[in-house]
Amino acid sequence: MAPYTWLKLGGPAQFFLTPRDPEELVRVLKSCHAQQIPVRVLGSGSNLLVRDEGVSGAVLRLESPRFSDIKVADRMVRAGAGALLSHVVTETVRAGLAGLENLAGIPGTIGGAVLGNAGGRYGDLGQCIRSVTVVNYQGDRQNRRLDELSFAYRQSNVDDAVVLDVELELRPDDPEEIAKRLRKIWVLKKSSQPLGSQSAGCIFKNPRGLSAGSLIEQAGLKGTKIGGAEISDRHANFIVTQEGATSVEVMRLIDLIRSKVTEQFGVHLESEIKIW
Repeated sequence: MAPYTWLKLGGPAQFFLTPRDPEELVRVLKSCHAQQIPVRVLGSGSNLLVRDEGVSGAVLRLESPRFSDIKVADRMVRAGAGALLSHVVTETVRAGLAGLENLAGIPGTIGGAVLGNAGGRYGDLGQCIRSVTVVNYQGDRQNRRLDELSFAYRQSNVDDAVVLDVELELRPDDPEEIAKRLRKIWVLKKSSQPLGSQSAGCIFKNPRGLSAGSLIEQAGLKGTKIGGAEISDRHANFIVTQEGATSVEVMRLIDLIRSKVTEQFGVHLESEIKIW
């Protein structure tokens, strides 16, 4: 799994499957359900730590172009779950549609962004979502409309096996103004985050009214290393890995951060990163 994650860590998957189209995906899910094989979906691997011993069950990767179409019609956008969030942002800005430029610099696929309601200080994806097409663990395809969906800080109620696509409603605006806002957000992120290093994005969610990165920095943990894993000296809510690092070392840093912040500030940090 290591080559498929941004941290470049993780052991083997018991089954690694790349369905060629939605029909084949449905057959895979039905087969896994019949054989009681657990299923996980791998996006771009940007918000993920895979344990050194690997993953039991089936890991699905929607890498076929059939899962990454982006269609823009008037103010509505439909994007396949496998499309990179950055590509969806670029296409909507080019079409003169505002709303997603706030997500500039956030890695991952649109499917993963839906599940975790990706966002930042300028807004989140859930504000723009109008419907989500999913496939459940039994292989049944369903369209979940807005009244069935719920989005909160870094979470959603979408808990089906696979997100197939998402429909977004944006607002028309001057393409130059949208691009200007996008560039400003991108420059801010580039100056404050270790985007050139191997990392998985933010490790912890921000506690209500607080900054996880600031708490970790105040705890004196910036630059702390365990083996080949290090708390970034640029942004303390990022862990970067070097060649030879292991998932166990990252886990030990996560545990260290959580215990130190709880000890010093009485705040429990909740993981944003997914751990398999």
